[in-house]
Amino acid sequence: MSHPFPPPPIEPFERLQASDGLLINAERWRKAHNYHRTRQNTYYQCLNQPGIVCGLGVRDIEAPSEVEAKYRDGRWLQIQPGIAIDLSGNLIVVPTAYDFPIDLEVASREPLMIYLTVSYIDPEELRSRESRDSVRETYRFDQRNSTLDISEIEICRILLQPGQKDITQPTDAFFPGYNTINLRYRRQAQARPQAIVRLAQVNHSDSGCDRNFFNLSYLLQSIEPLYSYLQGTEEAGQITLAENIQEYDLLYLTGQQALSFNNVELESLKKYLNSGGVLLVDAPRDATPLIESTYSLAEQLKNPLKSLPELRRDHPLRTQPFLFAALPIVNQRPVEISTAGGIILIIGDLASAWGLDKDLTLPRLAIRTAQELGINILTFAWKRRQLIGLQQEDDTGKW
Repeated sequence: MSHPFPPPPIEPFERLQASDGLLINAERWRKAHNYHRTRQNTYYQCLNQPGIVCGLGVRDIEAPSEVEAKYRDGRWLQIQPGIAIDLSGNLIVVPTAYDFPIDLEVASREPLMIYLTVSYIDPEELRSRESRDSVRETYRFDQRNSTLDISEIEICRILLQPGQKDITQPTDAFFPGYNTINLRYRRQAQARPQAIVRLAQVNHSDSGCDRNFFNLSYLLQSIEPLYSYLQGTEEAGQITLAENIQEYDLLYLTGQQALSFNNVELESLKKYLNSGGVLLVDAPRDATPLIESTYSLAEQLKNPLKSLPELRRDHPLRTQPFLFAALPIVNQRPVEISTAGGIILIIGDLASAWGLDKDLTLPRLAIRTAQELGINILTFAWKRRQLIGLQQEDDTGKW
């Protein structure tokens, strides 16, 4: 699967070939230094992902006294000093506090989300008439009301209400409201995970197909703190087999009724499984039609399911990254797993233990154990897709 922050381009480096008598002019000097700079940035891109390193806090302030009276409103922010690193590995250093006005207006009756960002500016791209021995690398602050450019670093976001209203600190920093500073979505610079795992629920005719949907997001959120080599997306997707399912590593399907796919859906699923994708069928114990039809589907695809005890003891579903002898207990009974050809059938409603139950009575150990098995399943799905993808044409450079 693609990473939200793509790797650097696969291009060889060229450096200056030094020799006695070589004339050093500005162009050659620049080439020699750009080589080291590009190599350093590429190194960062390969092993890390962009974000804020430190600082860059945001607070609401009174309009500066030197500002004209007509611009003195309650929508001024002060950005604190700090450091960030962008997608290309460039350091963004903000050495002093900076006063910034939010002047975007809400043109409709609906609230408008705006984003305050910072981005790196290469001094060589600036038009300067001054001739100096050194130039300072700099930065630019922007406010946007649309999708951010991948090279920009989000500092904060604010949900503006229609009409001129002051911007303030939120009463609760975890749950900011309208016209308050929201810092919850700032991305920190950190080591790059091996992959971002994408999971989607399969919507189908069964009315119970979405009963565990919110628990899928709880599982995705648990990946990074439990197994930092992978990350999950913020939310799970929702999709039908007639749509483009190739962008997901794992498809989650549940319900009670027997599976029923038309020719288009069946061909789409076969192509998905053959390219390395994984279909997880999570069946309650009393969902006999769903269980039997899953076995029939695997037979139809010429990959009959085998139970986990029939497989090797070191099968990755049992061992990677978390080791399981007995499987998690859900609703007083251990779940059962069967798999083959990219289809995983779980009998026991595993996803019901991935998140908060209705009465908030599920023990923490039960949730954590179920999530660890869920991460084994996601890791298996990602690794299966990677191994199969590496044997396909034009896979060079994919993460």
